[in-house]
Amino acid sequence: MKQLLNIKKENDDLGKQVSNLVNILPKITYIKYGIALLLFACNFTIQAQDLEYSNGKKYTLGDISVSGNTTFSEQTIITYSGLRKGKEMTIPGEDISNAIKKLWNSKLFSDIEVYITKTEGNIAYLQIRLSDLPKLNELKINGVKKGKKESIIRENKLTKGVKVTENLITTTKNFLTKKYRKDGFFNTKIHINTIDVKDSIQTARVNMVLNIDKGEKVKIKNITFSGNTILSDKKLRKSMKSTKKINRIRLLKRSKFIDSAYQADLGHIIDAYKENGYRDARILSDSIITNNDKTISLKIDVNEGEQYTFGDITFIGNTVYTNDQLKRLLRINKGDTYNGILLQKRIADDTKPDAFDITNQYQNNGYLFSSINPVEVSADNNVIDLEIRISEGKPAYFNSVTVVGNDKTNDHVIYREIRTRPGQLYSKANVVRTVRELGQLGFFDAQEITPNFNNPNPVEGTIDMEYSVKETGSSQIELQGGYGGGGFIGTLGLSFNNFSIKDIFKKEAYKPIPMGDGQKLALRLQASRFFQTYSFSFSEPWLGGKRPVQFSTSISHTKQFLFNPQTRNADKSRSFNITGITFGLAKRLSVPDDYFTLSQAISYQRYDLNNYNTGLFTFGDGYSNNLSYTIGLSRNNTSVDPIFPTGGSSFAITGKFSLPYSLFNGVDYDALDAEREANDNIRTDITSSPLDVADASTRIAEIDQEKFSWLEFYKVKFSGEWYTQLAKNLVLRPKVEFGFLGAYNNARGIIPFERFYLGGDGLGNFSLDGREVIQLRGYPNQSLSDQDGGTIYNKFSLELRYPITLKASAKIYALGFLEGGASYNSFRDFNPFSINRSAGLGIRIFMPAFGLLGIDFGHGFDPLPGQTQKHGWETHFIIGQQF
Repeated sequence: MKQLLNIKKENDDLGKQVSNLVNILPKITYIKYGIALLLFACNFTIQAQDLEYSNGKKYTLGDISVSGNTTFSEQTIITYSGLRKGKEMTIPGEDISNAIKKLWNSKLFSDIEVYITKTEGNIAYLQIRLSDLPKLNELKINGVKKGKKESIIRENKLTKGVKVTENLITTTKNFLTKKYRKDGFFNTKIHINTIDVKDSIQTARVNMVLNIDKGEKVKIKNITFSGNTILSDKKLRKSMKSTKKINRIRLLKRSKFIDSAYQADLGHIIDAYKENGYRDARILSDSIITNNDKTISLKIDVNEGEQYTFGDITFIGNTVYTNDQLKRLLRINKGDTYNGILLQKRIADDTKPDAFDITNQYQNNGYLFSSINPVEVSADNNVIDLEIRISEGKPAYFNSVTVVGNDKTNDHVIYREIRTRPGQLYSKANVVRTVRELGQLGFFDAQEITPNFNNPNPVEGTIDMEYSVKETGSSQIELQGGYGGGGFIGTLGLSFNNFSIKDIFKKEAYKPIPMGDGQKLALRLQASRFFQTYSFSFSEPWLGGKRPVQFSTSISHTKQFLFNPQTRNADKSRSFNITGITFGLAKRLSVPDDYFTLSQAISYQRYDLNNYNTGLFTFGDGYSNNLSYTIGLSRNNTSVDPIFPTGGSSFAITGKFSLPYSLFNGVDYDALDAEREANDNIRTDITSSPLDVADASTRIAEIDQEKFSWLEFYKVKFSGEWYTQLAKNLVLRPKVEFGFLGAYNNARGIIPFERFYLGGDGLGNFSLDGREVIQLRGYPNQSLSDQDGGTIYNKFSLELRYPITLKASAKIYALGFLEGGASYNSFRDFNPFSINRSAGLGIRIFMPAFGLLGIDFGHGFDPLPGQTQKHGWETHFIIGQQF
């Protein structure tokens, strides 16, 4: 006789019902000799065979056997069930129920049955019959492209061999339905079928067919409101940030329906009322109407309530700050229209870590454990009296400050930038500033820098600070090609931005180069048929290791060959060589604030001309010396990521000055200028003999050689740019630039070097004569200045940026731009409103190994100098250059 003590379970989340049914078995009397009572409840079937009892009976367990379709060993199943030979228990009773519950909770089996196979006196022999849950054998996905299938398998863990449970099927359906609805496929339907595999293998296996019917994207044709009289439909629709009706001219917000975004936007509608004093406003109902053209319309019924104003606002619990000080932070007065959103932002603005609010005022001065809660104490006559209850707590101090995640960068490079120190009073502003400084180093993924607050102890007033960083490749290879200067130009550059010069002689430090001390080392080679440039630069950001004083030096050499118009090749016998060296110091200031940097540099360039006669220089054989001093003041407080700043600004003003040689060298430049003018008249006079013209030209070259043997000039430049986040991830960047090259002595004149060349992609193809190439997209390179360059330029640009991805491996953002600028030869010609205008689109890709790459399509709205038709479209390809 076999007595069934528990029967099959169809749903693995109903174990409790199994226990209850087993427990009531002693209360049911079954008819002897084969009469069976079938009971159906909660998808369970309980059967009894040839057993008569009305109460449970105590037995001692004999042998326990296991049968059924399972790959687990008998001993494993018995051990896991908790049943053991020799155990005394009541049958039926709690012990059997608990054993079955344990087996169900393992989620490894599809059905479980426990039988009494026989009894001998008070000894009962049990059999556990069960079947394994089937494993996934093959998966077929229909309804999506091949490239999307792998992500579906990965996200839902539908790998071969996984146990196929009802929970797996249900969660897969829910996940995919939500996923596609989020993308605007509101009518998505997911069907999953399983088919048993029949073969010689005993393991239970199934094939799964996953059918995905996304349907068409559902767009919103219209959004209408009822019950609103205070705020118009237009204003309410505007308050919905992500749910928009169809508008053909809107580019940044789509009209697809996403339920989660819609639910959030219903809350934004209420926020719009709260901002206008209607704190009791609520959504009475909302409905989705399906239109015949496969679009939907949204109808929202609101109850606006009545308008409230602020009444008395009192502060309770404040001892650190006076009521007047807190009122100045709150900036809300009695009688103002009630605005619950504004009130919360003035207390704690979660959208801005450095917001000017009461919470930050406390937290920036050590009160990490403070809490500020506004409580409405009265709302009589629609006037709300508030108590702002403050629990200040103890001042908090940093107990320990650590950094994790830096495998290459040495600790001292990081710790010298950290604004939080052990034993220092807690300051949220210092934590935010530390994150910014670590991001600006360029050694870490700025999006992954995380400040972790560990072990906060309000009683002791301490907290442990941990900064988690993720290192990125900080060295770059520059490979650049282009056409300019009369031929193809190739560039090879190596830039090591986290170099360690002290380990340069340590063999074990080359992995592949010595790294970790935050120094920068750059080598650059640029060449074409017509010129060659070699440069080396090195900088140490903390000279001496104790102060943020940057030391930098650079050495360069350029050789330019004269273009032969007959052979259209370079004449190697005629050259113009430039050799230069620069030493600089830049010190971070503390006044007015520590975003300011004062930089100074001494530089020397030697210009040698060897039979190099062009229209740019009046002497073809000779030299010029350029000894100059540069001083600059800059302020940069742009937000964390230097590749994609979302806030802050950057300003710089620099002046470059040579010595005023004409004040002390004893040369009468007025006389030289008069002599030069006289010789120039002879040279241009058609009645002059060839011999006189030759002598005049020779004398002019001699005069110019004397005038420019030591260059005398001053140069002033200014640039400023701002970053403003208009919406999430949408950043506006205006920028202005100005430059002026002048002379101390008008008789000596403005030098033919150091000039501005405007137009094009901004890439300095070669450093001939120390020129500065100013980018203005939409026009050919250097096309908006005279052949000899300009002495004045101004430029204005407006750029709108949107990130596609900001991952460490590749940061990509799209941009649109408006630009305008011009260069001039003197202040007599200067007109800041007469500019060359352009507009266009572009994309930037930053990869740590190669720097910034990009392409721009610019449209020039104005003609080039000497032309009458607008220039039109120009394509610019960018490598290793950031605007």
